[in-house]
Amino acid sequence: MQYQSTGVNKVTLFKLYEQMLKPRMIEEKMLILLRQGKISKWFSGIGQEAISVGVTHAMLPQEYILPMHRNLGVFTSRDIPLHRLFSQWQGKKGGFTNGRDRSFHFGTQEFNIVGMISHLGPQLGVADGIALANLLKNQQHVTAVFTGEGGTSEGDFHEALNVAAVWNLPVLFCIENNGYGLSTPTVEQYRCENLADKGKGYGMESHIIDGNNIIEVYTKVRDLCNKIRQKPAPVLLEFKTFRMRGHEEASGTKYVPDELMESWAEKDPITNYEKFLLREEVLTEAIISDLRLKIEAEINDNLKLAFDEQQVDVDESKELNDVYKSFDYKDIKENENRVNIRLVDAISEGLKQSMQRHANLVIMGQDVADYGGVFKITNGFVDEFGKERVRNTPICESAIVAASMGLSINGMKAVMEMQFADFASSGFNPIVNYLAKSHYRWSENADVVIRMPCGGDVGAGPFHSQTNEAWFTKTPGLKVVYPAFPYDAKGLLATAINDPNPVLFFEHKGLYRSVYQEVPTDYYTLPFGEACLLKTGEDITIVTYGAGVHWALETLGKHTDINADLIDLRTLAPLDVASIYESVRKTGKLIILQEDSLFGGVASDISALVMENCFENLDGPIRRVASLETPIPFAKNLENNYLPKNRFEIELLNLLAY
Repeated sequence: MQYQSTGVNKVTLFKLYEQMLKPRMIEEKMLILLRQGKISKWFSGIGQEAISVGVTHAMLPQEYILPMHRNLGVFTSRDIPLHRLFSQWQGKKGGFTNGRDRSFHFGTQEFNIVGMISHLGPQLGVADGIALANLLKNQQHVTAVFTGEGGTSEGDFHEALNVAAVWNLPVLFCIENNGYGLSTPTVEQYRCENLADKGKGYGMESHIIDGNNIIEVYTKVRDLCNKIRQKPAPVLLEFKTFRMRGHEEASGTKYVPDELMESWAEKDPITNYEKFLLREEVLTEAIISDLRLKIEAEINDNLKLAFDEQQVDVDESKELNDVYKSFDYKDIKENENRVNIRLVDAISEGLKQSMQRHANLVIMGQDVADYGGVFKITNGFVDEFGKERVRNTPICESAIVAASMGLSINGMKAVMEMQFADFASSGFNPIVNYLAKSHYRWSENADVVIRMPCGGDVGAGPFHSQTNEAWFTKTPGLKVVYPAFPYDAKGLLATAINDPNPVLFFEHKGLYRSVYQEVPTDYYTLPFGEACLLKTGEDITIVTYGAGVHWALETLGKHTDINADLIDLRTLAPLDVASIYESVRKTGKLIILQEDSLFGGVASDISALVMENCFENLDGPIRRVASLETPIPFAKNLENNYLPKNRFEIELLNLLAY
């Protein structure tokens, strides 16, 4: 291995050695503890230390790094106290996740590190969001994000690189090409000769770096960081290296040819660098011995602190409370000036007033800028707020959800327009696994609102008509809002943007231009988790939301003799169960109407809750009315049959007659 130390002083040469040696010695200790059963799992980075250390040392402490599970050198080079790392790996309270996650699945704002999730790909988009926030705040910072060669096969890799290139984001995409994705060799993972070649397809600068040569890694990354801080642009780096141990220790390395292991063992980044420093008289055998003793003592002292620490206490209320970041709701009253406007206008007005109120709020989505969005909700926004804050995106839902998370991590707010709620399936992973779980895992909130134009009765067929709220009400950590009226939509949207937690904000397309209401002209908020009692009566309780509210009102208008409590839920998570229970205890009968198909929907949970808590108050069976168990058809007569409007009237009358 050839080292070119030109331009690197001896202090730095020594520091790089020390920073590589520490994670190697920690790993060697962890492998012993793993065999002793004192830690549960280990993903070894032995042989790859030069990449983590070189990249981290080339960056500024205030710049974000998004490492993988083989990047221990990132954490130690940022000087995280070792006892906290050891506590993390043992599931102790002194770690970073309160025992809720293991290994390197954590982040820390204190050290500007954002850990991975097992799905790998989303962190690439998160890096885009962090870098975008730096640009918007005029900070000349670089963001570095790691992935393995296996992760480059994921769609998130393509989406994140494409977004970074289109927006000129200062991101270093660092690929650790270590030869195997678990046991799958690179020849079975991609066809290009080098992964760095993929940069050309994105119009992106790319480089191949010897990942075992610490000086090459450090100097190349240092120079690139200096360049892109001044002229922001993404860079793709392929670090050629090798994984000397299994994907994780249980996997072993039997699938690797012996000669390959032997050839890479000769390229060990620490052994070779140590020989070089001895020749250069930066090191002596005595210095090496003293350094090893110092690191060994640090490891042992910190291990004792971690071992002596108590296990995490089981506190069910704390577990539940930590799913969401606490939100101090501010009730802002509306003025007396009101205008009769449509639902679509109320949403647009509420979004615009929030943009005026929050200078750190960014809107992202397909066609949201000059075109104003496919439903024209952001029409004219570019004129007032500019294209920096109202951003057209490529068609890459997953990367933009992840970028929204990155904006939040770096102190911004994000509203993403999912062009149609149906398309949330393309961004499902980062919604349910990244946004929803981050606060519970490492106390990092996701200040993100995803707007979800949804619903049928518009002749749009199976892929533009779904009302898919149940995909998300099932997931702890998400809030789900579903207004039926312009007044509610405007006030609840303001609250959603104020709330530091991720909110799915459903907007029924069929109501956009058909429902009018007197709406206050100024900014106001409405609380989550409070249903609205639209009608009162003693005969029956009707619970619904979205378009179902209007179908119920229409039915009651035809049957003026029915005296019903009509409850518009408005928010589905949190759910106002208290109002439902109070009404059912009064009327004794309950019918729940939803537009979504029946099985597994919100109505099923409400029915179960009422059965568990109000069974003795019921005078008849609970009825759930919903759409057919089919995809949504296009032809009008088929769609009419699919939707539950007519069936609701029949079931309502039957239950009243029970």
